[in-house]
Amino acid sequence: MDLAGLPLATVGAFALTSALIELTPGPNMAYLALVAATEGRKPGMSAVAGVALGLGLVGLAAALGLAAIISSSDLLYQALRWGGVIYLLWLAWDGWRGADEDIEHAPLGSTLARYFRRGLITNLLNPKAAVFYIAVLPGFTVTTANVTAQTLTLSTIYVAVATGIHAAIVLLAGTARVLLEDPRRSGIVRRTLALALAGVAIWFAWKTA
Repeated sequence: MDLAGLPLATVGAFALTSALIELTPGPNMAYLALVAATEGRKPGMSAVAGVALGLGLVGLAAALGLAAIISSSDLLYQALRWGGVIYLLWLAWDGWRGADEDIEHAPLGSTLARYFRRGLITNLLNPKAAVFYIAVLPGFTVTTANVTAQTLTLSTIYVAVATGIHAAIVLLAGTARVLLEDPRRSGIVRRTLALALAGVAIWFAWKTA
C-alpha cells in the first residue's frame, strides 16, 4: 500500500520529521501563542492561515522544480541528500542552543487581514522553508515513480502538519504561552526535540544511502 508511489512508512517518517521541525520552539510559535492569548483566537487563526498559504506556495514552487532536478542528475540528488542531512543537524544544533531569529510580525491590535498578510509574507520570504523543501524533501521520494506527484504530496503533508501544530498552539494559547515564556520549560522542550531531530538526521542519512 502506498500514497502517490510512496510507501506509507516513508510518508509516516516524513510527517514525523515535519512535526519535529515545527514543534521546535521559535519566534513563529511564540508569536502565535502571544497573539491568541492577548488578542483572541480569530487573529491567531488569521495568522495561521497566512503562514499556511505561504508554506503552500513555497512548496508548490519547490515541488515543480524538484522533479526536474531529481530526474536529471544523481550528483545533484546526492548533493541535495547531504544538504538535507546537514540542514537537519543544523536545526538540531540551533534548537539545542536556543537561538531565535527576529521576525517582523503584525503588531498586536491589527486587523485580521493584516495578521493574515504578515503571516503570508514572512513565510514567503522565509529561507528555512525553502531549504526544507529543497534539501530535505527529496530524500523521501522514490525516483522510480512519479516524482512530481510525490513532491506535491509531501509538500501537502508538510503544510498540513505545520498548520495543525500552529492551530493547536492558537487553541491552547494560554498553556502554550506559559510554556514558551518559561525559560526552564522551554529549554527542556527545545533540547528534547533537538535530540530527536538529530536522530532523524542520522536515520535520514542511512535511509537515503
